[in-house]
Amino acid sequence: MAESASPAFSWKCPACGRRVPARVATCRCGHVLDTDEADALAALSASSGVASSDVTPGEKSNATSTVLAIVLAFAAIAGALYWMHSQQPAPENPSEVAVPIGEEPDDDRKVSQPARAVSESPAPNSPVQTEPSTPAAAPTTVPSPAAPTPPPAGSSASLEDLVSGALPAVVRVETPTGSGSGFFVQADTIVTNVHVVGSNLLVTIRRQDGRTQQARVERTAPELDVAVLRISGAESNQATLRMGSAAQARAGQEVMALGSPLGLQNTVTRGIVSAVRQVGALTLVQTDAAINPGNSGGPLLARTGEVIGITTMGIRPDAAQGLSFAVAIDHAQALLAGQRSQATGTPLAALSQAMNGASAVSSEADTRRTQGAQRYQQTMAAIARRADELDGHWQTFKKSCYEGRVVGAFDREWFALWEPRAMQGAVAPGCGAIFNDVRRVADEVRAAVVAAEEAARQADVYPGVRRDVLRSNRLEYAGWAR
Repeated sequence: MAESASPAFSWKCPACGRRVPARVATCRCGHVLDTDEADALAALSASSGVASSDVTPGEKSNATSTVLAIVLAFAAIAGALYWMHSQQPAPENPSEVAVPIGEEPDDDRKVSQPARAVSESPAPNSPVQTEPSTPAAAPTTVPSPAAPTPPPAGSSASLEDLVSGALPAVVRVETPTGSGSGFFVQADTIVTNVHVVGSNLLVTIRRQDGRTQQARVERTAPELDVAVLRISGAESNQATLRMGSAAQARAGQEVMALGSPLGLQNTVTRGIVSAVRQVGALTLVQTDAAINPGNSGGPLLARTGEVIGITTMGIRPDAAQGLSFAVAIDHAQALLAGQRSQATGTPLAALSQAMNGASAVSSEADTRRTQGAQRYQQTMAAIARRADELDGHWQTFKKSCYEGRVVGAFDREWFALWEPRAMQGAVAPGCGAIFNDVRRVADEVRAAVVAAEEAARQADVYPGVRRDVLRSNRLEYAGWAR
């Protein structure tokens, strides 16, 4: 069929019967095609890519019907979509919003769906694609663990951190006859037990890293079994321990004992406070932490890291188990402040009496020490009487036979006989015999003092006890051992 004869590309004029190209809406006779029919024929002609054609008579209605059906179908689809959209229910509460997965809603928002939202227009190359009717799946990637954060201020540190921070402040105290423990409370000050330092005026401290240094026994309180040591050349970065109070200790609270039991330095044992006991004027912290020889003088730490006691003694294993004691740190603080306790005897004796004669560690040594102290005091009293006699001879010699002055402060002025630059003068001619007699008696007194000191050391009499006896008899002199 020729293109012009195709009914799809022409129409037949109902007035004159002529065939009119589809692109022409008016016949020669003047008849005008309806607007709807003209638009349908023009669209059909354009979609076919043909300029024009004729519509055969009788085919006009078929072409028009086809075009109209297509138009109506599109209109129906559009109407259905609009109706479906308008029927979706609005949120009951406008404040309810969806929250993306992985986010927490703001405090002033309420989550109406299970923490999931789908974007209407996903960004290009988005790794997550969702269907409007299908909820997005939760991510399966395991998040990296968060970096650890320090504990809040005021909270207790972990046990490991507490111990590692305290150990550098704990030292081993070594003497010629044994060893114990001690701890720094200041950069140049160490607290320990009197029975650890014994009768020594100088001891050796061994630090955590093995370095050693000499320490001077500066102050002792035998009735408390507390001694204070001093070192020279204190390190600026020296670790120290804070002193707390046994008054705040409660039965059941956790404690740690640090020290060098049996010579094993940097040892930690753990237990609880069994009780806080008042024995006369003495306060003792009872604990079940393992305490062995060598722990004496070490700190008993609370969980806060503060020292609440100075480990002092343990009951003999054949008498009891898990029964150890520490002298309350409050006594050491008072001693450092220059205050003396009202306690008498020793902690060991006081505890033994409180336990109705229970046997404790070192009871034999305590008895020997007590007897040695009594002998020492008696000997020094006799020596003091001899020294008093010499005082009179000295005054006679100085008035009649000595031309010059005596430099220095001494309990008894004739102690200057042993100091090279103390006597700045000369013996008068003819007084040599008197001078030699004075010197002989002074040397006898000195020999007696040195012998009594050695006997007291052998009996393990505390240095503080010896010092007090010397002072009471006006025989305190730093040069006795020279």
